[in-house]
Amino acid sequence: MSRPPGEAQGFGKVIQSTRLERGWSQTDLAKESGLSRPTISRVELGEASSTQTLRSLAEALGLVLDVHVGDEQ
Repeated sequence: MSRPPGEAQGFGKVIQSTRLERGWSQTDLAKESGLSRPTISRVELGEASSTQTLRSLAEALGLVLDVHVGDEQ
């Protein structure tokens, strides 16, 4: 079951809104990304996720994942 867009947080909100734009359920995204539906739900709620999980979701949705570590000066 999909959550209303307002409940998603952070990167999860981007994942959720992109998923909904495509008309996909969390189950659809799980199949496309090779992840479980509960994992999709956790990401959309803003819970901590591995970089690999985020990369899998971004690839499945055709998004670019740009990761910055620390401050470069």
